[in-house]
Amino acid sequence: MLSFRDAAAAEFVKNAAGFPIHAPRPWEWWFQPAASPIQKAIDWMMQFVLWIMFGVVALVGVLLGIVMVRFHASRHPVPTTTTHNTVIEVLWTVVPALLLIVIFVPSLNMIYQQSNYKHRYMTVRVIGHQWFWEYDYLGAKGVDFTSYAIPPNQLKPGEIRQLSADHPLVLPAGKKVVFQITSKDVLHSFFIPSLGVQRYAIPGQIWHQWTQIDAPGVYYGECNQICGMNHDDMPIEVVALPMKQFQAWLAEAKKDAAQGNVPKVHKYEVLAEQAAKAKAAALPGVTLASAAAPPAVTH
Repeated sequence: MLSFRDAAAAEFVKNAAGFPIHAPRPWEWWFQPAASPIQKAIDWMMQFVLWIMFGVVALVGVLLGIVMVRFHASRHPVPTTTTHNTVIEVLWTVVPALLLIVIFVPSLNMIYQQSNYKHRYMTVRVIGHQWFWEYDYLGAKGVDFTSYAIPPNQLKPGEIRQLSADHPLVLPAGKKVVFQITSKDVLHSFFIPSLGVQRYAIPGQIWHQWTQIDAPGVYYGECNQICGMNHDDMPIEVVALPMKQFQAWLAEAKKDAAQGNVPKVHKYEVLAEQAAKAKAAALPGVTLASAAAPPAVTH
């Protein structure tokens, strides 16, 4: 039986290359389905604290109700003269302290997990500008390009208004990737909710954040720090590829960089389609579904 999260993941729209699109959906009231270990830990921590808060609020509400009914002036005309109760004072000091410890331990563990940058596969420097992103692949000489929002009047089928970018950030799925995040002008914020990535981009400083994408797909985020009048023109589009496809893309990107060009737009889709055709050709009796892209999504 599928869980709520699995069912939500199964409903993802796919692009022309067959990759699930992880994007906000109308009337979505919970976190986006987690697609990285960090976001899964954040999601669990949020629910853990939420249930503790629910218990505290419920207890306080019940106690207030009892006091309002039992000690109403009509039923208790003579006020009590009690000023201290040792048992109650110990309880309302010790119990909150224990609750804080219960919350503190997993919080500390999650902070440690988020700060563990060891065993990284690659590092990408992310630079915020007014109003676009710059991605510098530090281990691949010359692969450094800008990423702008696609104007609404230039959207193609399958692209999302104010989220699709002309040059997405391409990463390998299943590998730890560390981001070095900074800014060239004002405060920005590098935010990809389904991947558990949230860091301020501050001029003159470099902040680190890592993620490990569970599966191939297209993941969307945005700058969520108000950074000027075109703040909404700073979407983040991340494409996670299987390792072989990523290595093929990176090899092509290096060639483009050597010629002074940026990686071609959505070259990853061509590579994915070639891999799918090769796989289908190796299986007798298998035919590919139509590669037509889904209609444009305009939230």
